[in-house]
Amino acid sequence: MMAGEALQGAAAAALAAIDGLGIYEGAPVQAAFPYAMVEVGPEADWSHKSGEGREVRLALVLRDKGERPARLRLLVAEGETAIGALDAEMGGWRVVSLRFVRSRMAREPGGWSALSEYRARMLRL
Repeated sequence: MMAGEALQGAAAAALAAIDGLGIYEGAPVQAAFPYAMVEVGPEADWSHKSGEGREVRLALVLRDKGERPARLRLLVAEGETAIGALDAEMGGWRVVSLRFVRSRMAREPGGWSALSEYRARMLRL
């Protein structure tokens, strides 16, 4: 299993504990609000002399409808807590470090979207 695939699956499973939030591993064709997309971006080599490693970008995109982003702000906080509590070992990989990189919230037609991006450094078990 690729490092990004393991991280994406573990993040999706962690977010599934948030009540009423739909979880997708990419942009859904049709989804009920609120929902989250868990995506992994570029994977870079992070190996060392005696082991294989990867640096992986993880993006959590949350979307909600409405005039105000109050519920979305609460979901972002719950999502960040869930991602921060990920188990260190997953799918043959161990997370060595997981760091928050950036976030933003933006108005969209009919609602709001929020992005939280993380950098994970992982070593193969």
